[in-house]
Amino acid sequence: MGAELVAVGEARGDDVVLSWDGEEVVAVRLPHLADSLDHILADLRRRHGRALSELDRKDKQTVVRILEERGAFSVRHGVETVASALGVSRFTVYNYLNRENAAKERE
Repeated sequence: MGAELVAVGEARGDDVVLSWDGEEVVAVRLPHLADSLDHILADLRRRHGRALSELDRKDKQTVVRILEERGAFSVRHGVETVASALGVSRFTVYNYLNRENAAKERE
């Protein structure tokens, strides 16, 4: 996800401070959502062992479903970023999303 560990003394207001046995031991600095999307896409590329644009249609649909579950499309320009990574149009990404939502409604 792109988070980084920082010393408790360097923690800012939006960092998450973790405790162990009642003692603060480390803080986690979360990235901005837009940076997280890049990290998620990079992770998916590693998992598939090739560029996402080289995946077949079914695998691209699976990637879109995973990204939707992780909130990728709540990020500004998320659809455009994902479409570019998959080598498809924004329209295609929206079609994948609509297909997934329709499948959920049938369940």
